[in-house]
Amino acid sequence: MWSRRAFIRGTTGLAGAVAAESLFAPWARSAGLTRRPEALTGTRFDLAISRARVSIDGRAGDAILVNGALPAPLLRWREGDVITINVENRLDVDTSIHWHGVLLPFQMDGVPGMSFPGIKPGETFAYRFPVKQSGTYWYHSHSGLQEQSGHYGPIVIDPKEEDPVAYDREHVIVLSDWTFMKPERLFSKLKKNAESFNFEKRTLGDFMRDAGRDGLGPTLKERAMWGEMRMSPADIADIGGATYAYLVNGRGPAANWTGLFSPGERVRLRIINASAMTIFNVRIPGLPMTVVAADGQNVRPVETDEFQIGVAETYDVILHPEDRAYALMAETIDRSGYARATLAPRAGMTAPVPALRKPPRLTMKDMGMSHMPMGDMDTAGGGMNGMDMSGMDMAHMDHGATGHDMSGGAEKTIKTGVGVDMVAAAPQNRLSDPGLGLENVGHRVLTYAQLESFHPNPDKRAPGRELEIHLTGNMHRYMWSFDGVKFSAVEKPILFHEGERLRLTLVNDTMMSHPIHLHGMFFDVVNRDDDRKPRKHTIIVKPGEKVSLDVTADAVGDWAFHCHLLYHMAAGMMQTVEVAPRGAGGHDMRDMRHMPGMKHGSDA
Repeated sequence: MWSRRAFIRGTTGLAGAVAAESLFAPWARSAGLTRRPEALTGTRFDLAISRARVSIDGRAGDAILVNGALPAPLLRWREGDVITINVENRLDVDTSIHWHGVLLPFQMDGVPGMSFPGIKPGETFAYRFPVKQSGTYWYHSHSGLQEQSGHYGPIVIDPKEEDPVAYDREHVIVLSDWTFMKPERLFSKLKKNAESFNFEKRTLGDFMRDAGRDGLGPTLKERAMWGEMRMSPADIADIGGATYAYLVNGRGPAANWTGLFSPGERVRLRIINASAMTIFNVRIPGLPMTVVAADGQNVRPVETDEFQIGVAETYDVILHPEDRAYALMAETIDRSGYARATLAPRAGMTAPVPALRKPPRLTMKDMGMSHMPMGDMDTAGGGMNGMDMSGMDMAHMDHGATGHDMSGGAEKTIKTGVGVDMVAAAPQNRLSDPGLGLENVGHRVLTYAQLESFHPNPDKRAPGRELEIHLTGNMHRYMWSFDGVKFSAVEKPILFHEGERLRLTLVNDTMMSHPIHLHGMFFDVVNRDDDRKPRKHTIIVKPGEKVSLDVTADAVGDWAFHCHLLYHMAAGMMQTVEVAPRGAGGHDMRDMRHMPGMKHGSDA
């Protein structure tokens, strides 16, 4: 598989295009139904952002589209080129495009109020930058909640040299979630009642079953614990299948998007999770997948049967399909719905779609205290069941300390209060965990611990400084933050110094999985002691987890750092990382909040 020969892109098609395909960008149409170009290529691109009506599984909805297509056009670049992208705003509000995972000057990153002022109605903004990398990436709006309405699309960057991954055909797979409700109304309902869209509740039958298995006393105690925290072990996802439709390349499950292949071919899937709020579990029953790239970066091949993909992550896999149809199944993390496609040697074929599996449940491990004795849970951390439940006002906390150096020092203390309803008593490394609900599925599941960079890490220095950042929130009140401070209340950015090597340690004090994204730089996931740590731009931080990421601060400027669950970011789980030039100090965030487009948290 890892030969040095050039890849061959398969092109199979049927004459003409059916009317039902006309909404979709050519690359997103079912393979075999069109001979139109599959991508925009070259060094100059013209994109127009406008409102349009779309049809999802036969139901009409309002969308914000790029060049009138859902998803947006596939942009195919070449490493080493200098590209220009002219983005015209035909909306009546400001817009933007962020080039997710792409290394570029911060002024071209596309975050309104942080790296540029945004694109006003009627204006055209020219993005121009050199392409420094290759791989699978994507782009999306960073303005308001436009991403939820269809403002996203894929990027494929071909390497300057021969691709080390040999394949005969490729398909780009864009996973997403869609709501017919206006995103602003959806967000408002979440703020008023965080459980507005969670219809998975425990029943009396569940209680009787648990009591029969664990005993009445422990079951009552467990229910009382969850009740005091005003949480539910079923709080896996904020929004589920009762509200969302789940799409593959803009298609609902009934549309059955199909990618063709010829038996005997090596097929490359470039899988992008472009959803707003949905973590997917991806599998192809009966067909192993060999993971060859994560977040656009080549990794040593890992064969697996399933993997969990967080919002904004990408995975490239190689398949060796036989002469039959296969179902590509992207089941949501809470198992309330799925996106589905077909891989087949001939158009019109289908494969059995597996039934949704039983919804997972949160456990003591997700509270960050799975290895604590039961008798210690009432006192650990100064509060009930390992949580500090003191209810202290976050406004009186000292937020000056942002970590400690590698020689040791006191760890950051986070206290509960208005915006923080729990703190993990004993967070642990969970890189070897396959992801919530995938612990006992009976087949191979990819873990972050298995990922190994194909190339040695470019910076082999040991970190000289460590920053510890806590992922915090109050689920009941739908408040999300870093270190207990929402973005609109942050006074100073997280400061990196140009050229330094530092360790970023993330501690998830919440009971939800958060895909955390750093703009402008890759980080090395600390899953091993050698120089083959996997390089990523987004990582799922599991409930109760403590994970370390090594970063080289080689990109001067202001960069967004946030949870990529759209409504968590909008509610405040975002900060600015400032990479200050040598000899320069940091700036005050209070000045930045007056810049155009700087509306987050309670101001959103």
